[in-house]
Amino acid sequence: MDVIHALWQGLAVATTPENLAWALAGCVLGTALGVLPGFGPSVAVALLLPMTFHVDITQAFIFFIAIACGGMYGGSTTSILLNIPGESASMVTAMEGNRMALNGRAGVALATAAIGSWLAGTLAALLVVWVAPWVAGIASRLGPAEIFMLMVMALGAVSAAIGKSTLRGMTALFVGLALACVGAESVTGVERWTAGWPLLLDGIDMVLVAVGLFVVAEVLHAAIFEGRVRRTLNTVGRVRMSSQDWKRSWRPWLRGTVIGAPFGCVPIGGIDMPTYVSYASERYMVRDAYRAEFGREGAIEGVAGPEAANNATVTAALIPLLVMGIPTSNTTAVMLGAFQNYGVLPGPQWFTSGHSFVWVLIASLFIGNAMLWVLNMPMVRMWTVLLRIPRPQLYAAMLVLAAAGVYGMRQSVGDLLLLYGMGLLGVAMRRFDFPLTPLVIGVALGPLAEVQLRQAVAVGNGSLAIFVQQPLSLTLLMAVVALVVLPRALQGWANHRMAQARAAAQQEQL
Repeated sequence: MDVIHALWQGLAVATTPENLAWALAGCVLGTALGVLPGFGPSVAVALLLPMTFHVDITQAFIFFIAIACGGMYGGSTTSILLNIPGESASMVTAMEGNRMALNGRAGVALATAAIGSWLAGTLAALLVVWVAPWVAGIASRLGPAEIFMLMVMALGAVSAAIGKSTLRGMTALFVGLALACVGAESVTGVERWTAGWPLLLDGIDMVLVAVGLFVVAEVLHAAIFEGRVRRTLNTVGRVRMSSQDWKRSWRPWLRGTVIGAPFGCVPIGGIDMPTYVSYASERYMVRDAYRAEFGREGAIEGVAGPEAANNATVTAALIPLLVMGIPTSNTTAVMLGAFQNYGVLPGPQWFTSGHSFVWVLIASLFIGNAMLWVLNMPMVRMWTVLLRIPRPQLYAAMLVLAAAGVYGMRQSVGDLLLLYGMGLLGVAMRRFDFPLTPLVIGVALGPLAEVQLRQAVAVGNGSLAIFVQQPLSLTLLMAVVALVVLPRALQGWANHRMAQARAAAQQEQL
């Protein structure tokens, strides 16, 4: 009953007219940016983050959560109509959704994506309500050694699971940790990697890193390597599902939610892998009468399941962020940077002390998902207008917004140089297939992990043996090894099933 009472109080605060206006603005802007090719929720949050530094923290984070929800939905529109995923998690949606669009069923694909997003987001939000306080009760009893090993588990598992190469993922992680070490050391005040540049004494701001890697790098990469590309925009058609479409979609929605939520709670591969696992599962479990649609006309199950898994993962990822301050995706890493800029750190004390702010954030999940369903079903055709904006003008506007936001933080030209330096680093990483997520999470989590490491070693009288002497710490260390291996095994299984599906489709076409 305490949980229900706390959630009700959070809803009372989140539904004030001013907070609802911020939620509405976040949904609209998040969807608009998510619709644009290459701009997912992490890009949307990073781009708009500097604009909210003088806004009340509660309104700012209601805004961010609404942006993240809108960005996830918007990416499906681009995937279905243009076959251009807004981010890697939307690639699976593009596989079947675009084929449905080519066969005149774009509206049906968009409808099942919207409803699946709402259902999965709402169910995952309920999971956050009931699971987060329980996890917080356990986390509040952990010592610095256990907390540090949890952070190592998050860093190692995400780095090993995301991308095509574990070595590249680990390399990106260590680059992020190195960037996190720049500046004056917090205890002794010793300068680290500043090159005598006073601007770096305070370290490299997480917001600057996020905007540079996600926004500036996306624009520069498109300008340098993509060139002029003619894209065919499929017509939307009727955005309505028949009774048969409902019958074929509701099971994939639920299965996708069940698959996606655990991937969000535990750092075992970010938001990409559950969509592949969901697609492989739907391809395997589909009825024989509809199996031939996969890879040909486009199967609605191949859109409903992955979209539900995608949104369930993103929503459930708030559990490790809010309970332990551990991000497991680009979006939650950027949000952790926002928390740090506001001078607050998420953790179990938010739940154990009855902190009202955390329940306002959780309540905003329900509000954001409800707004998206109400807005996006009748407004799909309006979002497609954004896809007709010429790319040069669009990217120029993104660069101006990014530069203005970063410059507004400290009115420093040096920050602009660092911003474009991060953008060039992001271009190089994209060009050579290095994942960005481990770097971003390394920058966000590195300083916090260093503090926990110092405290753990101090408790162990200067010995690192404390990490194997504590039973829970040793268990977590073993879990790190398992989580580095497990995602690759799951990804291999999913890729094998998808390869079989493609081969079967090719044989049927012949």
